Amino acid sequence: MHDLVIRGGTVADGTGNAVRTGDIAVDGDRITAVGGRVDAGRRELDADGLLVTPGFVDIHTHYDAQATWDALLTSSCWHGVTTVVTGNCGVGFAPVRPDRRDWFVEVMESVEDIPAPALRAALAWDWETFPEFLDALDRLPHALDIAALLPHAALRVYVMGARGADPHAAPRADELGAMTQLVREAAEAGAVGFATSRTEHHRTGDGGLLPCHALRTDELAAVAAGLVQAGGGVLEVGSDFPDGDLEAEFAGYRRIAAESGLHMTMPVAESPSRPGEGRRLLDLIEQAAADGVPVSAQVTSRPIGAVFGMDSRLHPFAATAAWRRAGSDPAVLRRGDVRAAVLGEARAAGADPRLGSVFRIAHAASGFPVPADALGAEAAAAGADPLAFLYDALVAGDGTALFYRPAVNYDGGDDRWVERMLRSPHAVPGLGDGGAHCSMISDMSSPTTLLTYWGRDRPSGALLPVPWLVKRQTADAADLVGLHDRGRLAPGMKADINLIDFTRLRAHAPEMAADLPAGGRRLVQRADGYRHMVVSGEVAFTDGEHTGAMPGRVVRRT
Repeated sequence: MHDLVIRGGTVADGTGNAVRTGDIAVDGDRITAVGGRVDAGRRELDADGLLVTPGFVDIHTHYDAQATWDALLTSSCWHGVTTVVTGNCGVGFAPVRPDRRDWFVEVMESVEDIPAPALRAALAWDWETFPEFLDALDRLPHALDIAALLPHAALRVYVMGARGADPHAAPRADELGAMTQLVREAAEAGAVGFATSRTEHHRTGDGGLLPCHALRTDELAAVAAGLVQAGGGVLEVGSDFPDGDLEAEFAGYRRIAAESGLHMTMPVAESPSRPGEGRRLLDLIEQAAADGVPVSAQVTSRPIGAVFGMDSRLHPFAATAAWRRAGSDPAVLRRGDVRAAVLGEARAAGADPRLGSVFRIAHAASGFPVPADALGAEAAAAGADPLAFLYDALVAGDGTALFYRPAVNYDGGDDRWVERMLRSPHAVPGLGDGGAHCSMISDMSSPTTLLTYWGRDRPSGALLPVPWLVKRQTADAADLVGLHDRGRLAPGMKADINLIDFTRLRAHAPEMAADLPAGGRRLVQRADGYRHMVVSGEVAFTDGEHTGAMPGRVVRRT
């Protein structure tokens, strides 16, 4: 008798092959049979009419801190994700010396929008080195598996001290050697790779650039040497090419990937502030891959946008003195004198609400909201002034309404660029950013969007095959970070399995919750349609509710 049998599901096995109907048997934490009819199980799940997939792998999250207080890793756990990879963008909490802890708390607040009071209240700091950090995570219960990248900013400051925080300082030869050794130790302890970032959008609390902004090819080569000595790992390199020469900077990264043999992955997106850059980078990645260089892109399944409400800093009234004086009471803000004062200050400052790409929060879950549904269209239909219309929408009712402004990869609602990225054989869906951007971005539901929008709901253009979409979020994602024991439904593979009611599958709109330590607020986003989620052979979630099982562990690359 098997420990668990999933009976009669429509199986998309992670290979991209056509779906087939059959049973799946699980014994312990491994799949032991797939297809046909298997013997009885001690527990059986009826999957008739359900889509059965491998558990999803999210390669780009920031659960470094949240994993120490949230055993479920919400919101990723509500979107079919059974393995998360943290430590992305070169920022994290290990290695870190005791005298630098608060500096990194402030960095994570400014870069990843994780409230510093929550971090100060919850982080136990029962680690200093990266291997100790993995051990600390491993001592805690979790519902999902966690893999980790070694973050560059932490490594650099650990090795170089105060000089390492200077984004213009270059490491000495002895410091490069120390980096190589520490990377090797981290990888031997289980790090799945190394992450760095040269984006100018990532800033410290005082507006300074991050330490890893100083990345040079000799520093990346030293890191690569440590991974090679430990037997491998992935190199994540993010950059918005601040020196202005994308081709030259990419050539240096390409050379290191080619010489080391390590797989390099780079986030790719098209920003309205840097038009054409994402397309050029994807072309360079595809050419390098065609030439045999191990390199790929991390891409999104939908636009990246900001969520804001009355309490946010992201609307045009937040900076006015009249708004600040009024406080957070929507009834006060609705008073005629207060409204007139705020609007007058905002207009004097040249505020532009740009309502043509601002949507009510319900549209955030749809994939690509169309301009006809924007607040601008509502204001025009009402014959209202756009700035006043936004003000009234913000302060209506109890003041908890949220709004969504897509920007990166949006292109006025045209989804063809995102389709181009997703179709690339050298791209993997990622960039969900779970655990970060607590008050302004909610992309943890991207795996759900990948299936619903592209496999079922796309209003125009061809739908993408569901088995292929499943492969992108499972086998392709797992393989990218060297986790070859998961991502496929086959005998011997890890029993991470989703049972999905595909007809009902949908992401909810994001909501603001005050559930962080010290009363901090963050966006959360649930979903419908995930009937069961199995992690390591145990049913961890049923209809989005935790069963109490804690089968998750720290996944160490071997």
